[in-house]
Amino acid sequence: MTIPVFRFAPSPNGSLHLGHAFSALLNQKMAHEMAGRLLLRMENIDRERCAPELEHLMLDDLEWIGLTWEQPVRRQSEHFPLYQQALDHLIEMELVYPAFLSRSGIKQEIERSNIDDWPRDPDGAMLYPPTERLLSKREQKSRMDRGHPYAWRLNMDRALEAAGIELTWQEFGSHEHKVKARPQDWGDVIIARRDMPTSYHLSVVIDDALQGITHVVRGRDLYHATSVHRLLQHLFGIDPPLYHHHRLILDDEGNKLSKSRKDTSLRSLREQGITRQEICNLIGL
Repeated sequence: MTIPVFRFAPSPNGSLHLGHAFSALLNQKMAHEMAGRLLLRMENIDRERCAPELEHLMLDDLEWIGLTWEQPVRRQSEHFPLYQQALDHLIEMELVYPAFLSRSGIKQEIERSNIDDWPRDPDGAMLYPPTERLLSKREQKSRMDRGHPYAWRLNMDRALEAAGIELTWQEFGSHEHKVKARPQDWGDVIIARRDMPTSYHLSVVIDDALQGITHVVRGRDLYHATSVHRLLQHLFGIDPPLYHHHRLILDDEGNKLSKSRKDTSLRSLREQGITRQEICNLIGL
């Protein structure tokens, strides 16, 4: 039988909070119950916001709450060539295109469309206008050569056509069920940028496959993003893992916790004398 492989994958761009503690310890709990492995991955593709000193503090906090993981820690910043290969594959398949619109340009395109109720993605952002799909390769190259800022976006219609089947994923846990994926709800999502050959969507799919992750346990806020991941997995011929999207730890106002808020960070709670057991009680584990 395949040994279950779990992973906890934070981004070292701020302080860990109670929500991270819940996700990390839940991964560890499930891995232990299934006699599986637990890996740690630093999702640090954002080289401006992610810093080694923040990673060091993160590792210290994770050890303090009692998390143990296999070595070595995978750092996405060390694997950009792998993401470039995946991006090149999508370019060769003509499933992505360089998108040049700035935020103001996106707004102008939407206004010119005269569509009052412009569609939005599950996070509430307006979908990217599809007009640049029609640019010729010559025009694309010309703009890129002239140094115009751009991002590689997935041509969602063409990608869905290439997939050719209805995509689903399996949620596991107390209420196991199959979920129908709806990647079309995201429109032409960003797959990579000019100065960074990946995005969260691309790198997480590639990393989970290369690390042999069988069970992805992460927050409910990433539930809808799984639709995009299922599409990319299918395009790359990757067998999907099982998914468990857990509840979020919220503040007193019912809002999702933020790394920018110091009062709910594990570091702050430690300095206040909160114990590991009290952390577990606070998050309901």
